[in-house]
Amino acid sequence: MAATEPQSMLSVGLIEKDVNGDTLWVWCYPAVGAELRQVLLSKCCLTQNKEDFHTFVFGQFCRTWYYISTVEVQEPTALNKVTHLSVVVTARDFNPEKYAALNRILCRMYIKYGSPVKMMEVYIAVLTKGICQSEENGSFLIKDYDVHKAFLAGSIKEVASQFGMETIILYTAVMLKKRIAVHHPRIEALLEFTRVLPALAWHRKDWSVLHPCVHLTDTELEHLSKCPGYIAGFIDPEVSNRSDLFDVYVSLPDSTINVPESAKEAMMMGKLHKEIGHLIVQCTEDGEKSDSQVIKDISLKTKQILGHLRTLAGECEGSKVTLEHLKQQHFPPATENFLFHLAAAEQLLRI
Repeated sequence: MAATEPQSMLSVGLIEKDVNGDTLWVWCYPAVGAELRQVLLSKCCLTQNKEDFHTFVFGQFCRTWYYISTVEVQEPTALNKVTHLSVVVTARDFNPEKYAALNRILCRMYIKYGSPVKMMEVYIAVLTKGICQSEENGSFLIKDYDVHKAFLAGSIKEVASQFGMETIILYTAVMLKKRIAVHHPRIEALLEFTRVLPALAWHRKDWSVLHPCVHLTDTELEHLSKCPGYIAGFIDPEVSNRSDLFDVYVSLPDSTINVPESAKEAMMMGKLHKEIGHLIVQCTEDGEKSDSQVIKDISLKTKQILGHLRTLAGECEGSKVTLEHLKQQHFPPATENFLFHLAAAEQLLRI
């Protein structure tokens, strides 16, 4: 595992803020493209004229994950003209806890030595061996950070506690690969909430749909528009007026979920949805059940639905279900509609 997983890392970079208040991208290994570098600078809190200070931010742009750790330079070091610094690691994989731990070591190395050479040594050691060891600055071992732990790190129970039966809207949207936009003015709240949602379709184990920190810029929205379905977080309240960006809109401060008129047909709710919604709420209210157990219970229900759908598909030419065949089953309208769109999402539909 350690032999292949380290190759997930793509680059390490450094952003500094000096005593004059200037913020600069000062170093990177290997090189990062100009477009990605601009996006990374925009995500770093040092470039924002706000009092918000984020010690750790993660997100995705063009199928590249970025992990940014920011610290204040306090003690006397070789960095006498630097007040703050951010370490930026880009990678192919989703694993915030892994890269937060690595970034802490990289930050300490740079503050101590004042040179990116030591940072590069750590980066290469992890890249090639999956491990770096330092008595003073901490040790890091890639195999300590299993990807499934990253997938299960959020709390599905907190999501369901906040939205109750309306959680079924989120479940349906994720299952049907719809576009979900989530708003909260605090980036930390967005990171915590959005990372949970892909687990509602646990059978896919697909966190590539997650874009937890999106700015309303042409560059980012252009790339987001190329994704067929996504879970995107926005700190800008203006996103609520951009119905072209979502099929489901979640306001975390207000604890509301809205479905615009254009998406209501695909998101039609019925008896099956009510049944799943009750299951989610009951699991959440069970104090003895862990978050991972709740995800498992939801996943078992999902597997039953998908199993039924695959059976129907197996009765059709090419093992692809048709709308005509679904109609012959005399399902309630909302169930037929859901299974039709789910078949499309699971590539089980023949048109």
